[in-house]
Amino acid sequence: MKKIATTLLLIFSMNLFGQENYPKDAFRLPLDIPIILAGTFGELRSNHFHSGIDIKTQQREGLPVYSIGDGTITRIKVSLWGYGKVIYVAHPNGYTSVYGHLQKFSPKIEAYIKKLQYKKKSYEVEVFPDYGELKLEKGELIAYSGNTGGSSGPHLHFEIRSSISEKPTNPLLYGIDVADATNPTLEKLFVYPLSKDAQVNQSTDKIQINYSRQPDGTYLTNKINALGKIGIGFVGFDRQDMAANKNGVYSVSLTVNGKTYSSYDFESFSFGETRYINTLIDYEYYGKYRQRIQKTFRSPGNNLSIYKELYNNGTIDIREGLSYNVQLLIKDYKGNDVTVNIPIEGKREEIKITKDNDKTDNFVIAKKPNNFDLGGAKVYFPENTFYEDFYIDLKKGKDTVGIHRNTVPAHRNFTITFDVDKYTQEERKKLFIARLDSRLRPSYVSTYKRGNTFTARTRYLGTYTLAKDTVPPKIRTKNFKEKQWLNNYKYLSIHISDDLSGINTYSATLNGEWILMEYEPKKNTLTYNFDDKILDKKQCKLVVTVTDNVGNTSTLSTSFYRK
Repeated sequence: MKKIATTLLLIFSMNLFGQENYPKDAFRLPLDIPIILAGTFGELRSNHFHSGIDIKTQQREGLPVYSIGDGTITRIKVSLWGYGKVIYVAHPNGYTSVYGHLQKFSPKIEAYIKKLQYKKKSYEVEVFPDYGELKLEKGELIAYSGNTGGSSGPHLHFEIRSSISEKPTNPLLYGIDVADATNPTLEKLFVYPLSKDAQVNQSTDKIQINYSRQPDGTYLTNKINALGKIGIGFVGFDRQDMAANKNGVYSVSLTVNGKTYSSYDFESFSFGETRYINTLIDYEYYGKYRQRIQKTFRSPGNNLSIYKELYNNGTIDIREGLSYNVQLLIKDYKGNDVTVNIPIEGKREEIKITKDNDKTDNFVIAKKPNNFDLGGAKVYFPENTFYEDFYIDLKKGKDTVGIHRNTVPAHRNFTITFDVDKYTQEERKKLFIARLDSRLRPSYVSTYKRGNTFTARTRYLGTYTLAKDTVPPKIRTKNFKEKQWLNNYKYLSIHISDDLSGINTYSATLNGEWILMEYEPKKNTLTYNFDDKILDKKQCKLVVTVTDNVGNTSTLSTSFYRK
């Protein structure tokens, strides 16, 4: 019994003082510049939480990046999207550090990767070196900061994960100091009627609430009249000192008459749950207005582990004749906060605003598989594709079909299958499945062609069509001309583009030998570094071949001189 009690006390202590367990002085900084953040841990992104911090690199590339501690490289990846060029370093104390969007690696790592790229004849590679094969010392140069992959500007994406569970944790927990004396900002506040009989200020639909700043710095809303089960949501952000970026907040809590109904923070999460972000936000509102309302209540299908406390799923049962003092507290990592006091009176009123009737002829049951025939196409939703049941709006067609709107999140991929029996074999070669945006512009969706059917798997509702691409990609030289002497050049640059289905593959040879050309999709640029030393002639012949996603191919053949 005494042993059980001791164990329970230890678990309680770990939960209560969890942050104290993170080593605060084991690691150095990854950059030798003041740490200013362009993005915070847990920040709300498209379909995922941000798993690290984005460190500003003074609006430039090429800053030295250092290993934060002794360790060994366990993974290196080079990809067109995601983290771009990224290094994973395992440390003896059980943590792994991650460095993403790199411009290039340190000389020994660069040589290691280029050898693999030339062996595989591919720019995109991924390798898991044997433990101890690429050892590092604390403070050793490992790379230079960049803007590769899905980055929208120069910065270092930096993570610290558990080497065992691979769960990312907030890097600020490890002693990284970021100047921050700025309170979070509240932009909008919403109250949601959640039960059938619920109402808020004469509305059965969610309603935005006005608030005003008080002399003590807190915010106060006007008194709200409500009945039934309701929930609170907000739009807000945080700013650190010396940065104008609208970053994510660290913690959120909601109390009702002094009792905590909901409390969550971004200390850690698992990659397996990150897509459940679409249950934390009001996805319908995001789909319409591209702004994320964070819910303080847990919606159906929400399996997030970020909650520290949760009572009644964070919802508030308002009874007629009773008064409620609701308080929303939003904090950043440094403890700066914004407090919103929300007085609610249990009062029945005449309804003047009703929720739009979303009933259609088709209903999706989330926990069961669903099939629908759309005429020229069929759509199949596996069980648990969606978080909750809903009426789905479907539009039949021959080559274009409507599958609701992107206001309902899908957790899993669903399948769209088009019948292409009416097209000839030659016509089919140039066809692909595309998703149309609000301006009816098509974007390529990976299309699997089998017999008389084309199939695509996607997580996005919307309008889909069969599109045709008969135009091959464009290729042109960027920093040199035909038969030009390039003695003092460090690199070759080629511009490639495709106006419809998008680029699928590319390859280049120099004097008949395959060469590594780094592809930067954001700039539509291929780059070859002369340091690779493939040249053995004064006159050099360069051949670049580019193929789009339906097989249209273009080839550029040019020559230059160099000695």
